Amino acid sequence: MRVGVPQEIKKNEHRIGLTPTAVREYVAHGHTVLVQTGAGDGAGFTDAEYKLAGAKIAPDAKTVFADSDMIVKVKEPQKVEWEMLREDQILYTYLHLAPDPEQTKGLLASKCAAIAYETVTDRNGGLPLLAPMSEVAGRIAVFSAAETLLKHNGGMGLLFCGVPGVAPARVAVLGGGVVGFNSARMALGLGAEVVVLERSIPRMREIDELTDGRVITRYSSINAIEEEIVKADVVIGAVLVHGAAAPKLVKREHLKQMKNGSVLVDVAIDQGGCFETSRATTHEDPTYEIDGVVHYCVANMPGAAPRTSSEALNNATLPFGLALADHGLDALKKDKHLARGLNVMGGKITYPAVAEAMGMEWTDPYGVWEK
Repeated sequence: MRVGVPQEIKKNEHRIGLTPTAVREYVAHGHTVLVQTGAGDGAGFTDAEYKLAGAKIAPDAKTVFADSDMIVKVKEPQKVEWEMLREDQILYTYLHLAPDPEQTKGLLASKCAAIAYETVTDRNGGLPLLAPMSEVAGRIAVFSAAETLLKHNGGMGLLFCGVPGVAPARVAVLGGGVVGFNSARMALGLGAEVVVLERSIPRMREIDELTDGRVITRYSSINAIEEEIVKADVVIGAVLVHGAAAPKLVKREHLKQMKNGSVLVDVAIDQGGCFETSRATTHEDPTYEIDGVVHYCVANMPGAAPRTSSEALNNATLPFGLALADHGLDALKKDKHLARGLNVMGGKITYPAVAEAMGMEWTDPYGVWEK
């Protein structure tokens, strides 16, 4: 198969769909890999490294899309990209379609087979291709919150870790999944007081055991959320509903009850955000203030560490990517977990939560969903 890797064009995005290490694996499987010139520069991977791994270098994205059977990316395609997709192509990348009707319509019009990293599952019901970026994002969220708390960045002027005799920041984490746990662990390691709000009692027990009880866990009720955000200096939104838009857990009216100069970090912004006042920002202009509360809603937080993020992502995506390259869409017949990554194919929506968000019908071409 001809596998194409274009340069990411979303603002401040420097990750790349395939590292030179991953390219070498594809080539070893007998596939041709076409990498856009300069595509790896932002993550520290040169054209020379890609050539050494066996890739061919393309002069531009147009060539990559035109000459490839499968496109491997990191972020969702932008308008100029989905207009280059065609019916006989596979797109393998993050999509986050539920809160993005424009992209959904663009992919439907292209009739490509679009497989979303974030909805591929594993035998335990986890999301193995989302996990590595969730780990990175959860950790970056804490660093970003600590920076934002400083006065010159718009925060209340609180040192995240405190000093002897002065209390550290109190951090409320909404959600105890991969993002939430990594945020909690990082915040705890930096000396903050941390509470995680979660609905899974087994997960709360697990967090309690893994942190020796140093992280406070609370059942995530409306009352608990309202109580904790008032106490918090930092609130990290880390909720996830598989393939669907994130629930709005913090409302506009809550902001006036929060501390002036406190910080909201919305890691769920790719899925529409879990704060009612969230809107996507960039690394270049990451924050804004509403009612005295500073919002940090960067839509590609792992993009701040493109080298680490690209390598971690490729470790997870490589086996599924090789299966697609080796067998084409027949790979979806062989693996129901990979088939659940299929969001759009042949002009039809194939993922239930996306169809629900769009108010459209969906199809189940590989029989992996129960209607």
